[in-house]
Amino acid sequence: MSYVELSIEERATIQVSRAQGMSLRHVARVLNRSPSTVCREIRRNRTSPGRYCARRAQKYRQSRRIPCRPWRKLPLGSERFDLVVHLLRQRLSPEQIAGKLKDMDIPSLRDAYVCRETIYSAIYALPVGQLRKELIHCLRQGKATRKPRRGDVDRRSQIPDMVSIHLRPPEVEKREMPGHWEGDLIKGKNNGSAVGTLVELSSGYLILAKMIDATATSAVEGFSAALNQMPRAARKSMTYDQGREMTRHAEITQNSGVAIYFCDPHSPWQRGSNENINGLIRQYLPKGTDLSGHSQEELDAIAFELNMRPRKRFDFRCPIEKMGELMAKYHEGPSSIQ
Repeated sequence: MSYVELSIEERATIQVSRAQGMSLRHVARVLNRSPSTVCREIRRNRTSPGRYCARRAQKYRQSRRIPCRPWRKLPLGSERFDLVVHLLRQRLSPEQIAGKLKDMDIPSLRDAYVCRETIYSAIYALPVGQLRKELIHCLRQGKATRKPRRGDVDRRSQIPDMVSIHLRPPEVEKREMPGHWEGDLIKGKNNGSAVGTLVELSSGYLILAKMIDATATSAVEGFSAALNQMPRAARKSMTYDQGREMTRHAEITQNSGVAIYFCDPHSPWQRGSNENINGLIRQYLPKGTDLSGHSQEELDAIAFELNMRPRKRFDFRCPIEKMGELMAKYHEGPSSIQ
């Protein structure tokens, strides 16, 4: 049962009962309250030792309630709220918005920064309507659970000559040297279309590759062309799952010079960066839609927008900046990243 504050009538009963010399326990029985509640009320609100006034106690209570309710940082219609809405519409996440607001110097705002939880709370506290629906749609929402796989037998076709992720060079895990990628396919409606995704581990740099379908032939053509866009120094390895589209992985290695390593079955966390970026891409290429209508130019524009987003792990610098820094640091001359 939740606690209910004392009313002015109960406070008046306490005043009268104490004036008549009743004990605290007797007053508590009359009010059907705990003796500690009555004792605490008298101790906090008495005007002088041994004197309690119900009217003054109620006044003290009201004055204490004001600082108990903190000032809301994101009230609807405020300048700060409008700024957050603008950034949400630019497809920035609440965490990225909070990082950006830390560095903003806006004279009209006493303190522009609000944390991501404040932003989430402000969005979900909005009354039901078009604005609430729009802002929730701007968030990176997806299914919270995955369907469990049945049985321990891997029914997918075996990939010839595949090299396990456990044989990858240790430098890949450190994420210090550029050139190590994670790859995947995101598929369209009824698995009839696909787009290849490649994310560079040290910088988060993204490449999207248009593919005709999800076959091994399309994977060879799409991934080879995408990887060959990068400088040779940025093409060292790629980590992939055991999807059937990679049965001709040796041809990708031959075309691009990239060594390919394969994750364990049912282990998406071994390609965590790629799984995360796929969730971001789904804001642009929703599930259940036909992906074949997107040209390579449109995919490049989506990748560019994501590569320009600030990232928390880089102190809110963007992947393009980070990739350029790494290429300049570990290889002679500036990179050709654009």
